[in-house]
Amino acid sequence: MTLETRATVLIVPGLRDAVPQHWQTLLAPKLERVVTVPPMGREDLDCARRVAAIEAAARAIDGPIVVVAHSGGCIMLAHWAQQSRRPVHAALLATPPDFETPMPEGYPEIAALRAGGWLPVPREPLPFRSLVAASRNDPLGTYERIAALAADWGSELLDLGEVGHLNPASGYGDWPLASELIARLAATA
Repeated sequence: MTLETRATVLIVPGLRDAVPQHWQTLLAPKLERVVTVPPMGREDLDCARRVAAIEAAARAIDGPIVVVAHSGGCIMLAHWAQQSRRPVHAALLATPPDFETPMPEGYPEIAALRAGGWLPVPREPLPFRSLVAASRNDPLGTYERIAALAADWGSELLDLGEVGHLNPASGYGDWPLASELIARLAATA
């Protein structure tokens, strides 16, 4: 079954390598029109290089775009939105992290994020409709901090309850709600 929209879905992964069981990976084959920004992992934290990858992918798409970003991909998208002139119909921003607060071991430190150009995290309103899906128990950002980020971005906030970081480590592979949210975003101006 494919999710049919007139828009092309642009998938922006976070700071991870390719993960076959990740909800974004599982979502892509269900979409009628989809382009995925290649995952770049956690080793190279050059934010500008990642923003350039989003720009290249977006420029290659004809017609409307609905962006589906996860984790660090949400922050990448906020940086990209400040620079790009490419129109976006809407964006689903799932569990953005709080890069301005120390994260658990195994995740980039604030100094490394700053050196990579991630900080400060853009707080300007996004120039397109957006929905931030936030978790109540995300180890990478408290609900309150992510709700404030959503407000700064001018995004609608969706409380997902306790879903961790909405990744395989939190027990998520497939995330059926993503398809519903994309369809809703694609259908509205």
